[in-house]
Amino acid sequence: MPPSRRRPNELRIIGGEWRGRRLSFPALPGLRPTPDRVRETLFNWLSPVVQGARCVDLFAGSGALGLEALSRGAAGVTFVDSQPEVIRQLRDSLQRLEAATRGEVVHAEAARWLDSATGPYRIAFVDPPFAAGLGASTLAALASAGVLARDGWVYVEQAAGQPPPAAPAGWSLHRQGRAGGVGYYLFRTGEAL
Repeated sequence: MPPSRRRPNELRIIGGEWRGRRLSFPALPGLRPTPDRVRETLFNWLSPVVQGARCVDLFAGSGALGLEALSRGAAGVTFVDSQPEVIRQLRDSLQRLEAATRGEVVHAEAARWLDSATGPYRIAFVDPPFAAGLGASTLAALASAGVLARDGWVYVEQAAGQPPPAAPAGWSLHRQGRAGGVGYYLFRTGEAL
């Protein structure tokens, strides 16, 4: 179904086990799933590492990134979000996909959760509300929390036109792109593949 014919507040999983499945998400201000085109590019980049990976989806929102990772073979995803409506919908989506045992849904602010989180996570998705400007501070918090694998990958999404977020010491910008109003970046935390 073309994007113009989709129902509002609906996302489509674009690859893997659940390809084509449609899921709803809450109608909340600023909540927007990562566009299909961007997700396709990101998961092409991550295809060598997503299978069997343990992932965290910070500012999970619609759950598009974490659900896509599970569909493509991630071992598990921890979804973190601070909005109760989002938490309820994510739990419902995991139940509908019969994946409740592969997804953990945590109701918390991302920064607070990182204070007590345990890893290691091979892939982290960081997609905060664009207006909040939390990309760089969340990267710094991820680096200092010690929850990422030595050979980890961190995806960051922000409004297009902003400079890339600063990479913490030891990280490198691996790839970047832009689609419409979205700028997106993939960082490596250490050794490649």
